[in-house]
Amino acid sequence: MSVLDKFRLTDRVVVVTGASSGLGVAFAQAAAEAGADVVLAARRTDRLEQTAELVRGAGRQALCVATDITDPAQAQNMIDAGMEKFGRVDVLVNNAGVGTAVPATRETPDQFRQVVDINLNGSYWAAQAAGKVMKPGSAIVNIASVLGITTAGLPQAAYAASKAGVIGLTRDLAQQWGSRKGIRVNAIAPGFFETEMTAQYQGGYLEAMKPRLVLGRLGDPPELAATVVWLASDAAAYVTGQTIAVDGGMTIT
Repeated sequence: MSVLDKFRLTDRVVVVTGASSGLGVAFAQAAAEAGADVVLAARRTDRLEQTAELVRGAGRQALCVATDITDPAQAQNMIDAGMEKFGRVDVLVNNAGVGTAVPATRETPDQFRQVVDINLNGSYWAAQAAGKVMKPGSAIVNIASVLGITTAGLPQAAYAASKAGVIGLTRDLAQQWGSRKGIRVNAIAPGFFETEMTAQYQGGYLEAMKPRLVLGRLGDPPELAATVVWLASDAAAYVTGQTIAVDGGMTIT
């Protein structure tokens, strides 16, 4: 196998949560372009079919599964559906997430719980279900955030706490499942990418953040998707328990 071949996901089955929009679409398309069939999961099933067309356009199969990742039973159903359709699940990309920017003295318990329930708990339920069926050589890629590592001027206690939790979850599952199951578990901490979430920021906020970006620009979703493919592939066969910041240098300033 050549070095370039190690980056392929030929005939593997990749599950992507939050696949109806934003970075999830980029992850699903990249997985298909790398050779994988893709299970697409999200609550907004009307938009999942658009992502499925991108997967099919890359010559691979797509399966859409309506999933509220905060419900352990639905997370289990997502994995069961993948197993029934394809007979295997090789990669889980835990991408589903939400964010808020609410001052800590005003954030309601329900607001805080919702963010943690989707971003952290949902990642755990999905990983738990996948970990039961994954074979040695499989991989989980959790989408954390630079806000689990540093701050960015907005009041985001729930989001930051949930993403820091994802980083801790990544380390623990990696040590639990590494030698025993042969499953690698890593996380990516994205910086600022053009997504539906960043589109909601106040005018001028992203410009104010640019001095912290060593590369001087926002990220392009395919740049992040390439990192997902790497961590999912045999090219990263000796990488586990790590959080890779893909942030244009934000966390070093």
